[in-house]
Amino acid sequence: MRLSRAVPILTVADVPAAAAHYRDALGLDVLMDHGWIVTLGNSGAAPQFSLMDRDQTAPVNPTASLEVDDVDDAYQRVADLGLEIVHPITDEPWGVRRFFFRDADGNIINVLTHRG
Repeated sequence: MRLSRAVPILTVADVPAAAAHYRDALGLDVLMDHGWIVTLGNSGAAPQFSLMDRDQTAPVNPTASLEVDDVDDAYQRVADLGLEIVHPITDEPWGVRRFFFRDADGNIINVLTHRG
């Protein structure tokens, strides 16, 4: 399996205000904005992070998103290890297929593949 991107996610009370703060303080670009989640970084550069108030389709907020080349294989591996699946594998309306699991230390990890 290949990891193509890892994005930390900070939970914030006010996404637009937090995005403006990071944009102004560090000169970052808004790379994605769904209202409830914003991803910041520099256009054309790999490092990114996201700000989220509440995940719109899952019961909890993840602490990180890991993009892999085969989310179905990742799901099976996680399930085979007996790790808790927090959000089932789902095709989301914004073009990703994803699931969440809880790691051994309690972190909620969003594993995804972009569809398309």
